[in-house]
Amino acid sequence: MSVTTLSAHQPITAQDGCRDPVMLNSWHVVGFATDFVPDTIYPVRLLERDLIAWRSAEGTIHVWEDLCIHRGARLSKGWIKNDRVVCPYHGWQYDGTGRCTLMPAAPDETPMKKAVAFPYRAVERYGFVWVCLGEPFEDIPVFPEWDDEHFLKVHNGPYNYAANGFRAIENFIDASHFPFVHAGLNGVMENPDRLEPYEVHEVETGLRSSEVQVFQPWGDARGIPLMAFYTYYAFRPLVAYFSKRTQQADAKGDIVSEESDLFTTFFTAQPVDEKTTIVRVCAAMNMQPHPDPKVVRDRADVVYSQDREIVETQRPERIPTELRYELHHRTDLMGQRYRTWLRAKGISYGVI
Repeated sequence: MSVTTLSAHQPITAQDGCRDPVMLNSWHVVGFATDFVPDTIYPVRLLERDLIAWRSAEGTIHVWEDLCIHRGARLSKGWIKNDRVVCPYHGWQYDGTGRCTLMPAAPDETPMKKAVAFPYRAVERYGFVWVCLGEPFEDIPVFPEWDDEHFLKVHNGPYNYAANGFRAIENFIDASHFPFVHAGLNGVMENPDRLEPYEVHEVETGLRSSEVQVFQPWGDARGIPLMAFYTYYAFRPLVAYFSKRTQQADAKGDIVSEESDLFTTFFTAQPVDEKTTIVRVCAAMNMQPHPDPKVVRDRADVVYSQDREIVETQRPERIPTELRYELHHRTDLMGQRYRTWLRAKGISYGVI
């Protein structure tokens, strides 16, 4: 893990976009670690703020405001030279700490103390790059299987949703849509599962459901029928997870094996703005032999494309956290509790 520190000063562009302290003081994924290679500047957008990401020659990831303090040019239009970010307007150079080291029009002068970039805290964890635009009030959530060598880990995405991030999370922690949105994979449209009552509790890691049982005719990359037992978690407002315990079944949904496997998914939603989201996930599975990662990715691409298409239809685009605005059923308990949880946190951005 590598971490870059936060500059004490704030750019004038901090007045743009999201002003919600809960969101600003949270960690957000802005890419896979493999997306960023040295000697390249990458534009990134988070909470309506334009940022840049770049990796130093030694491998440290940096995320800054996309702004040169000199005359406001976008650093994303610049380049890397000698492990420094070069502004495209006047050629000012900034090192990994954000400090200006050269003003070409006055090469013999020491740059002023104020001549610095605007870096944010950036961390690499679980193969993702995380950024906090403010002062993080809690750590990045734990991915339980990440360090377990018995689990194959497969990253999937990015998936670009023209939709609200909270809507995307709620879709991820909902099982009753399976027979209709994922017919033939996670459910059977002609014979949808009757969801038995389940519980949701607020625990130290966030929200946690009890097991939700569903039949899946093609439950994972093995392409076999499974009886699946989902436990859903909301770790953070825009980070969710499920643990799916599976037993092999026949085509009618009768369990034919006493052995259980585990398939888990760590789901992250990057809030580009209130109505645009980039979803990235990492799946972990312990079935033996491990499936081909490409088959895992191909199946995930189908599932998340189906999710995206339906989530993009939801209105209003911003999620209603006041429950009276939409109708709720006992089968929606995880989503209902999620909305109440968001409201209790005082979140104002992306909600109504």
